[in-house]
Amino acid sequence: MGKKTTFRVVSTQITALRGTWVPDMIRATFLMLLLSLLTGVAAAQEIFRTTDEHGNVVFTDQPPAGVAEGERIELQQTNTTPATPLPPKTKPEQPAAEAEAPGFEVAITAPPNETTIAMGPGNFSVTAGVQPALTGGAMLQLYVGGAPWGEPQQANSWDLTNVFRGAHDLTVAVVDEEGQQLAESEPVRVYVLRPSINSPARRGNN
Repeated sequence: MGKKTTFRVVSTQITALRGTWVPDMIRATFLMLLLSLLTGVAAAQEIFRTTDEHGNVVFTDQPPAGVAEGERIELQQTNTTPATPLPPKTKPEQPAAEAEAPGFEVAITAPPNETTIAMGPGNFSVTAGVQPALTGGAMLQLYVGGAPWGEPQQANSWDLTNVFRGAHDLTVAVVDEEGQQLAESEPVRVYVLRPSINSPARRGNN
């Protein structure tokens, strides 16, 4: 619908009101609504109101020709509300990473390094200290000469029996539930003395 067509429709509506008994307040309200529609069509343009030879009120966006100058109507700028910007899409929160295992420190406290185990059946004990305390399924594993001795355990001491004669390097490691090492002690060397099968005492007992 063009601008002039729109104005003619408005003029027709107003003419219809003139022939009908309508309270002044309702007529004024209706007129304001029609002017609001005109504002949407011709915002920021001049509107002229004239009365033709039949007494009809006519609105146009150009000065009327052939009649006295019409009344110029200043239209208020249409109030607009800017669209509310959508919040930026955010990535779904990732589950918090599992707490990293604490940094364990472990050391063999007994026997001291370079200890000689007296002549005998090759029995002795090993004790280790670990900081902080074991958590999360962590355990201690004793190694003798690089080979695991027994199963991982929570206790920090081991009783070794029938260890062969000679030098042995001992280490203790903190391991997780899958046996992966989390920390390892410095090696401690012990010397185990045991009677030789070729000694005179053993030959005399045979």
